[in-house]
Amino acid sequence: MKSKAAVLHQIGGHARPYSESKPLKIEEVEIGKPGKEEVLIKIKAAGLCHSDLSVIDGNRPRPMPMVLGHEAAGVIVELGDDVKNFQIGDHVVFSFLPSCGHCEYCVSGKAALCNPGAVANNAGELLNGDRKITNAKGETYYHHLGVSGFAEYSVASIYSLVKIDKSYPFEIAALFGCAVMTGVGAVVHTAKVHLGESVLVVGLGGVGLSAILGAKAAGASKIIAADVNQSKLDVAKQFGATHVVNTRDENAMDDLKQNITTSGVDKSVEFAGVMPALDFAFNATKKGGTTVTGALPNPNDRFSLNPLALVGQEKTLKGCYLGSCVPAIDIPNFLELYKNGNLPVDKLITHRLKLEEINEGFERLASGEAIRQVILFD
Repeated sequence: MKSKAAVLHQIGGHARPYSESKPLKIEEVEIGKPGKEEVLIKIKAAGLCHSDLSVIDGNRPRPMPMVLGHEAAGVIVELGDDVKNFQIGDHVVFSFLPSCGHCEYCVSGKAALCNPGAVANNAGELLNGDRKITNAKGETYYHHLGVSGFAEYSVASIYSLVKIDKSYPFEIAALFGCAVMTGVGAVVHTAKVHLGESVLVVGLGGVGLSAILGAKAAGASKIIAADVNQSKLDVAKQFGATHVVNTRDENAMDDLKQNITTSGVDKSVEFAGVMPALDFAFNATKKGGTTVTGALPNPNDRFSLNPLALVGQEKTLKGCYLGSCVPAIDIPNFLELYKNGNLPVDKLITHRLKLEEINEGFERLASGEAIRQVILFD
């Protein structure tokens, strides 16, 4: 199957603005036929995420060359062998970590930690080790997180897919594969926010704003949004933040602990991906509280922590991947919340693009001018 695709040939070293250096090249590639437990999907919508940007800028090293894109939705157009529970014409959302269903983590309900899925993702392969993308010279390209959604077509493992009701617009459904699943999941699954608790969200990209929606849906009493970008703080109020804090303000911590709360927040979630942001989130959490980080910082970054704060204050610091979700369960449930008006994620979308405009989109993302941009395919 011939397909246009956005290909990254080199991580890092791309000059800004990306609209001029164009790190992603639009190429015609060949998508191989789906194999065992695989399907061919016509991509209908794909979101631009910081996780893609972190591959482009080198913060998240991956094998090259690679067709990027990990937040997408589409329709199945061809079945491989031994495909169960999926049919041609089904609408699907991709999960950026396949869930094999039989490793120790999957069988214990921790699909976000699937071992074979992590191995495949790190290798740039599908779950069974396949690579299905080649260029005109016959050279094989790598898959991004089992999705490679910045393309007209994609072959994926059925264990990377969640079937959804056909009533959902593709541009909305795509967001649930990463931004919404991660942000909402971090609040309700990892942090386990309870009715009436106070929540701090640090880092107000698409995932952070989704976390605000999740905190509101969970019944948080105070939802405090924190960022260094004032325009993002203004937007956070539209998503349900009851208070905003600019962390560039030298009095930000005192304001949070003395004026907004009495001693800090019950739960904090951080998605900025820089150590000062995680430090702020942890220090803003009160005794006995929980801090969750779901960001992807540079792999060489280190967080400095005084263990006495964990012991003497009984604080908890937790990591979060995939929103600690089981995609096959949580994506349909979260979509139902959207349909009922409790997760108005359509407010995340600031730009709709063509594939050929992808580099301009990543420049907007890198400069903080966009929340969620969605590439729409015919």
